[in-house]
Amino acid sequence: MSSRAVMTVIGKDRIGIVAEVATMLAEHKVSIVNISQQLMDDYFTMIILLNAELCTLPRMQFCEFLSVEGEKRGLHIRVQDEELFNAMHRI
Repeated sequence: MSSRAVMTVIGKDRIGIVAEVATMLAEHKVSIVNISQQLMDDYFTMIILLNAELCTLPRMQFCEFLSVEGEKRGLHIRVQDEELFNAMHRI
């Protein structure tokens, strides 16, 4: 995994989402560089800029881990390399 990535999290709002996601990241030595969160009616949305330089898993395994663990928690979690994310959102 490249050192920086953008992670999006979407799910029904409930207590503890930020803590759960932060714990999953910390378990794999991925740090949060910046975080933005917002409520849209009953839905929680979050965008996190990650530093994955010390990540304990290869990129595909880490993304699969987050997807599976997110699904268990009723969350849709997606991770993209920062460069790819920026290229996709350029006008």
